[in-house]
Amino acid sequence: MRLLWVLLVGLLSACTITLSYRLDLTPAILRFEPDRGAGASYFVGEEIRFLLTLGRPGWVSLAVIDPDGRAYELDRLYLGRGTHVLPPRAYRYRLIPPRGLHRVRAVYTEAPPADRVRLEGVFTDWDARLRVYLEASGARGYGVAETHFYLY
Repeated sequence: MRLLWVLLVGLLSACTITLSYRLDLTPAILRFEPDRGAGASYFVGEEIRFLLTLGRPGWVSLAVIDPDGRAYELDRLYLGRGTHVLPPRAYRYRLIPPRGLHRVRAVYTEAPPADRVRLEGVFTDWDARLRVYLEASGARGYGVAETHFYLY
């Protein structure tokens, strides 16, 4: 019996199994902040821009959570790898009340977001809504980054 185990171990040690796969540990969103920096102050009527750096191309949705707890989407864009200034081109994000702390989330997905699910409304559990949004997109890869600013 012992000889059988020695032969089996010897036989198996002579075999090598090689598995090869690519694992990308680079975060999708490398940088996300308002043009004046995280926590900056703005006044009603001013324009705001965001700096966003992506580690790989994909879809990005920007959602704002205002001081009253309402969430609304600013944009859904397909962006390439690299640094971007949002909004692109001739668009403008002009700030309107309510005044106070505004949180902004950039949600990255590899697949386009589903049109039927939006990041808008008043949510008691923002993370649960985000999970629904990500599941609806069907994307295997995603990333979320948050920044904030104050509106006076």
